[in-house]
Amino acid sequence: MSSRKKVWFEDAARKLDPGLVEQLRNSRKVNQNVTSNNEIPIIVYLKDNCNQDKKDDLLKACNADSHNKLSKELRSINGLKGNLTPDNIKQIKDHEAVERIFYDRIVTSCLDIACEQIGAVNVREQLNLTGNGVTIAVIDTGVHPHEDLTSPTNRIIAFQDFINGESEPYDDNGHGTHCAGDAAGNGSLSNGKYMGPAPEASIIGIKVLDKQGSGRLSTIIEGLEWCIDHKEEYNIRIISLSLGAPAYESFREDPLSLAAQAAWHQGIVVCAAAGNSGPAAATISTPAIDPFIITVGSTDDLNTLERTDDLIADYSSRGPTIDSLIKPDIYAPGTNIISLLAPDSAIESQLPEMIIDENYIQLSGTSMATPICAGIIALMLEANPNLSPNDIKSILKATSHPTLDDIWGYIEAESAARMAKSYLRIPTESVQGS
Repeated sequence: MSSRKKVWFEDAARKLDPGLVEQLRNSRKVNQNVTSNNEIPIIVYLKDNCNQDKKDDLLKACNADSHNKLSKELRSINGLKGNLTPDNIKQIKDHEAVERIFYDRIVTSCLDIACEQIGAVNVREQLNLTGNGVTIAVIDTGVHPHEDLTSPTNRIIAFQDFINGESEPYDDNGHGTHCAGDAAGNGSLSNGKYMGPAPEASIIGIKVLDKQGSGRLSTIIEGLEWCIDHKEEYNIRIISLSLGAPAYESFREDPLSLAAQAAWHQGIVVCAAAGNSGPAAATISTPAIDPFIITVGSTDDLNTLERTDDLIADYSSRGPTIDSLIKPDIYAPGTNIISLLAPDSAIESQLPEMIIDENYIQLSGTSMATPICAGIIALMLEANPNLSPNDIKSILKATSHPTLDDIWGYIEAESAARMAKSYLRIPTESVQGS
């Protein structure tokens, strides 16, 4: 039996999440002791009974010197974000205001035949649905004002930059622009060839990932909270999250999962990419682990209109989740998807061989499947604006096709839009007592 005495962060039980323990261990190795001025980005969960006096005392303890700062509130998860040294984390872990401390982990960014194959073309032609009047918030690397989003009218109705603080739409990485086109490109520069499912939907670009396509959990949470705050102003009905991080915690504890869930409960349909860590089991990323939101996996349509030869893409993450829940909820095409190119972006320089007709680029991943799903949801909400997020999820599942090796869940746009149009809601009238 080992007699080694545990270091304080190894003996903190559930006060510290495993990711933070790992960071503290690495910091200790580098510095050969537990005292270090290296700041670690963290998220602090506050206790439910935390009053303002306790919160102020915590802030005072954390902001006492230049090496520590804890100030930005994340109200959707009753938390705070900041950067603390290992010594300061040790100091506050047992503070009466603190429930738990998390490492603010890195999050990374995870339509020709695709649209026709899933039935989106039929929806436009037969049901006259284009996503008009529905707003999709794309939380990603930003959005370039590509002509397929700005002509004949500019459908980028807002832009929020949590990375560089810019006010005008841009995308230095290119991933978010591709995703916006996956959902709502109108094919203006391709004579309609590369068109998303909802070519008249409005787009909001929310930049939470940098030029390299990465960001922190807390920044994504800020983007989600911005959507909640501006839901009514911009009629935000859908959030598309083509990003993720490894899931180490239950959805009940995971910060990003809880924030996405908060948006869902505010009436916004949240779609999240399953992740690109397949085909191994139990590889669903956060926030896609959350049971409320719609988790989207990717198929490979083999570049044919036939659905019978389609496969679950090898890279698409598989369930179960860390909580042993069945995921993904739905599958959509995500392999070799041609969509909008952001000029002078990182993706343009990294993947020149994937550029199509100068204005488009071909990419694969659950990142592409997710906004395609979001575009179809825009059609459903145009058909019936009264649908709740739970209604949308139920309809998508009920109308999906069991064509993937007997696994149900392959998205079918026309059936979903038709059911949405005729879907009846139970009136929420007060019941008279007898």
